[in-house]
Amino acid sequence: MRRAIYPGSFDPTTNGHLDVIERASHLCDELIVAVAINDQKHKTTLFTIEERIGLLEEVCSGKSNVRIAHLRGLLVDFARKMEAQAIVRGLRAVSDFEFEFQMALMNRKMEPAIETIFLMPKEDYTYLSSRIVKEISRLGGSVAEFVPPMVEKALQQKWDQGLTD
Repeated sequence: MRRAIYPGSFDPTTNGHLDVIERASHLCDELIVAVAINDQKHKTTLFTIEERIGLLEEVCSGKSNVRIAHLRGLLVDFARKMEAQAIVRGLRAVSDFEFEFQMALMNRKMEPAIETIFLMPKEDYTYLSSRIVKEISRLGGSVAEFVPPMVEKALQQKWDQGLTD
């Protein structure tokens, strides 16, 4: 079985993420979308790990070969445990490339049997990031064209709960 992992914080899931999930799911028998806690950048997330996993499970429910999992620890260790042959990473712009390239080389050093596949999103999503979506939503703008409806609703609920600052 060809298995790949698409890791990320998905805080929140955007249409750009879904574009990569859709296209990556056609390249393998099973795609594991691995939701991570992003402690590398020392930033807190708006959504809990459970909320992010739940939203992804909901938006990916129609994709029979996509599974959502909680990523703990090193990605290459998780990939070994899941018996994955590849890691999928999305590249939006040249600015993403340097970091992603370094990570891919380090992952290859730690586990040569696991390849990294870079996918560029559709042109419509090259500017899209979770950070920008959260900011637009927090300031009262519509994010309907950037995220699935259930994510838009979840964002609004967060702001209604007083999490605006």
